[in-house]
Amino acid sequence: MKLIELYILRRVALMFFAVLSAAVGITWTVQVLQRINFLTTSGQTFQTILQFSSLLLPSVIPLVMPFALVIAITQTLSTMNQDSELVVINAAGSPRSAVLRPILLLAAAISIVSFLVANFVDPYARLNMREMIADASADLINVVIQEGTFRQFGDNLYVQIAERKENGEIGGLFIADSRDPNIDLIYYAVDGYVARAGNTDVLLMQNGEVQRRDVKTGNVSIIKFNTYAFDLSEFAAAADETVIYAKDRPLDYLLNPDPNDPQYQRKPMRFTAELHKRFTEWLYPLVFALIALAVAGDSRSYREARISASFTAITLSLAVYWAGYFAGERADKSSDYIYLMYAIPLGVSLLAIYMLATGRRMSMPAKWSDMLQDRFEALQRFAADLSARLWGLRHNRTGGRS
Repeated sequence: MKLIELYILRRVALMFFAVLSAAVGITWTVQVLQRINFLTTSGQTFQTILQFSSLLLPSVIPLVMPFALVIAITQTLSTMNQDSELVVINAAGSPRSAVLRPILLLAAAISIVSFLVANFVDPYARLNMREMIADASADLINVVIQEGTFRQFGDNLYVQIAERKENGEIGGLFIADSRDPNIDLIYYAVDGYVARAGNTDVLLMQNGEVQRRDVKTGNVSIIKFNTYAFDLSEFAAAADETVIYAKDRPLDYLLNPDPNDPQYQRKPMRFTAELHKRFTEWLYPLVFALIALAVAGDSRSYREARISASFTAITLSLAVYWAGYFAGERADKSSDYIYLMYAIPLGVSLLAIYMLATGRRMSMPAKWSDMLQDRFEALQRFAADLSARLWGLRHNRTGGRS
């Protein structure tokens, strides 16, 4: 590889990893925050929380990589064009492949990594994550019940707690049990905690009372207790079962699914759709690289353009990805969308290759570009007017004092 190709490859790769790290970090943080309540209330250790959070990364990386790549390519090439580096490369007699080759090699490598992560690493991480959720969900009191709210455990069974203590115990426990149509039971306890008795979970209530009401006669009897055990095994049984969906399966399983799999028996088309997703989504880094090159791969002046190359490339990439995602979501209902899943990335790739071969530039229609720019300028003027009005209002209220 020539020196100029290594230079372009290094710049695009550095930008790619910077964008990828930032995007994955933000996405990972959002995913963790969505599950922080579950992780903390289920009594998990900090190490378990980190392990659970790390299992989310393999599902995020293949989704973020294509967009990180298109941002890196367009930003790098636009900067090189503004600095006249692309013009110098062309003037020095370097072929166009000096720019295309390192970027396409990087895109091909990223596509291969995306394929490996999506088909081997991500399913393994998903299975481990579901097992961790199932294990933690067995403790229904810690996972389901929130302080100060009533939650339904089953038919006509409601539980409410007043507070959670730092040692894992529960304060102010209230249970309303009307599962028996002839008897209403109300439990109240000052303290309680979940304990393991053999292979079953029991809720031990301390210092409380049971109110027993006969539905037919209306007679009420009250029994006070020091300790009372409430069986939770029948409610935790469902939580112990790990449900494995098509997206959790590795590639070899999707190629030959077990006919006795309950999920496969219920929705066999979902397994077929997931298989074709695995065969198409890994192509998007290469497709987006071709789009970015078709938008910003030449040495034309972008000073006359009203919309930047990065904006155009990202917008087109989003439209292509949305179309592929739509086809993938519909493929489990109709096999016709499976052909569309392949046609979208291959068709866009052929169009971008044609434009690169003929020296044409892929861009948004002029009317759309002008309309978007006009809307953006109008929004800027509105923000400036609003800021001036707020500043004037504040200035009047303070009597001119800063």
